[in-house]
Amino acid sequence: MFATPRRDLREYLAQVPDPRGRKGKRHVFTATLTAVVCAMLQGCRGYEAIAQWLAEQPLDFLWTLGFTRRPPKETGVRRLLSRLDVTAFEAALSRWIGDVLGSPSATDELRPTSLDGKTLRGTWHRFDGAVHLLAVVDAKTKCVLHQRQVPSDTNEHLVALDVLKDLVLTGRVIRAIEFFTMS
Repeated sequence: MFATPRRDLREYLAQVPDPRGRKGKRHVFTATLTAVVCAMLQGCRGYEAIAQWLAEQPLDFLWTLGFTRRPPKETGVRRLLSRLDVTAFEAALSRWIGDVLGSPSATDELRPTSLDGKTLRGTWHRFDGAVHLLAVVDAKTKCVLHQRQVPSDTNEHLVALDVLKDLVLTGRVIRAIEFFTMS
């Protein structure tokens, strides 16, 4: 059904810079990031859920991920993710997802792709408002191909133009969900 990825997810995540200092390197960085991605793909939301998922995994699976000792607890996961370079992390995941999905050939039908904006729950700040993201989602696999934060002083329409400039649109048809509605 899907093309086999050209490389392992760990190879993509190894390109993300490690934000920890020399003394803070207790766990293997790529193993922890890979475990976080796996936990999130299993439906874990939040640091505690990710740490609990890690604690429940068999030892041979943890070795396969690259751990050489027991995985980090909730505070270790929280510290790592709070210092992580989000842009580099998203770029590595986007490259991996792009390789998994593969590039469409000329004989394939057009892939439906949705452009949708969402306001993140629980992110309201009295000066900045809530965090609002504009995402490009592959409709077949539900993978987020690209996303960008919408600044509070503008709207989705202007950000959508920048987002679409960053994407390779060959073989895709873009659908905006309630995007250009007039009120």
